[in-house]
Amino acid sequence: MRHPFTGAGVALITPFNEDKSIDFNALERLVEDQIAGKIDYLVVLGTTGETPALSEIEKKEIVRFIVDKNAGRLKIMLGLGGNNTLGLVETIKKTDFDGIDAILSVTPYYNKPTQEGLFQHFKAVVEASPIPVVLYNVPGRTGVNMEADTTLRIANLSQKVIGIKEACGDIGQFTKIASGAPDYFKVISGDDSLTLPAIVTGSIGIISVLANAMPEKLAQLTHAALEGNMELAGKLHLQLAEMMKLIFKEGSPAGVKALMELRGKAKHQVRLPLVQVSEATYGLIEAEWKKLQ
Repeated sequence: MRHPFTGAGVALITPFNEDKSIDFNALERLVEDQIAGKIDYLVVLGTTGETPALSEIEKKEIVRFIVDKNAGRLKIMLGLGGNNTLGLVETIKKTDFDGIDAILSVTPYYNKPTQEGLFQHFKAVVEASPIPVVLYNVPGRTGVNMEADTTLRIANLSQKVIGIKEACGDIGQFTKIASGAPDYFKVISGDDSLTLPAIVTGSIGIISVLANAMPEKLAQLTHAALEGNMELAGKLHLQLAEMMKLIFKEGSPAGVKALMELRGKAKHQVRLPLVQVSEATYGLIEAEWKKLQ
């Protein structure tokens, strides 16, 4: 059976107006752009959505708005993570999962748990969740790397654990997980720049930041690689490599929002503690966009 999250997913931004309120018009356009661009699924309330800077009311409004506008056309993965395991379990139990196909749950941050602590945390999450769970390992943001052996241990807990968004940056770790996982558990790249090498080593696709601004290109790259058309995939990878780097030069999602403003898709607005990219970086992104056109 085809895994439900095979292909190109997008970690959706939260567009803001000049006054930092949510720009729901831009959010609606964003969802439509992803569908038109052949993106395979949406990820809501992830890191790229600036979720820590949103109120609980705003989070619920965003989820319901996207579910409504999507109208069942694409699968949706909802970010639900935290560093208070008991609190997260209670949140999961209270969440309305209508229109949601899976949870994306990040490793606990700041606490720096041991590998056993990570296992016990996710065991509790999996037991509480009524829908499939995708793990999320991003040590650059959380301060702890979930090792391949721990990931595989969690994967074997239940067929409800269907994959991991792996953003450790270590292809060796990708490979160890992909080669040792049960059939129902798959690796998804969490780094745009590693989309192609990750697929070559067993990943089933990408959860992309760049896809917010360039969904067509990210979908083409991912689908070509998965279909074995490495000539096209390699060409697209080289085309996008510099932009993939530039949008993270001064943090995410500030970089991709700058590109989206250049494309007329959303304003270059973020909420504190994030700030807009500098004029210098904005200029580099603009110059690279002109080259890509």
